Amino acid sequence: MPAYHSIFLQDQDVRLIGNFALLPLRTRTRGPAYSLPALAPGTSELEIDPDSESYDSLDEVLSLFRANTFFRNFEIKGPADRLLIYGILFLSEALGKIKPNMGKKEAEKALLNAALDQFAIPGDASFPLNQAFEAPRDRQDAETLRQYLSQVRQELAMRLLARMYADGNTPSKWWLSFTKRKFMGKSL
Repeated sequence: MPAYHSIFLQDQDVRLIGNFALLPLRTRTRGPAYSLPALAPGTSELEIDPDSESYDSLDEVLSLFRANTFFRNFEIKGPADRLLIYGILFLSEALGKIKPNMGKKEAEKALLNAALDQFAIPGDASFPLNQAFEAPRDRQDAETLRQYLSQVRQELAMRLLARMYADGNTPSKWWLSFTKRKFMGKSL
């Protein structure tokens, strides 16, 4: 059975840095991403419809995370798949920061620290998937990509936190069950 790929592969007018797609995001975090409209009133962030104009690649990362973590190989079909891979790798890292006995405030601090920590981008020697990602062509593109990935990491951290603590101040056992899984055997 093949891994699940991004539904954003068909998007044509997407800005690329190297071969990494800078897709629009529904975000409150500052950064270079084009902002999608906020969710309609009464729409839950946990159950957003993929056909909604507010559905973004980070919603997709969260919905495909579980299924795709079981695959050791992933055929990249386009730039949107690279964002999906990066998001899944970051979620794996973020889940490792949350312990079963952590309260919501403590977990929020741990996740935001993980999102804001120094991280490698494609082209850096320590980036784990350089064979599948092209480096930015110049320093300006590298800085834009770093800002975009920082925005992605912060937004994913906040959305994961909302899912982890949807029922109160105790983390979801469902999400915690994936703390030791490594997508494609890699980590960021």
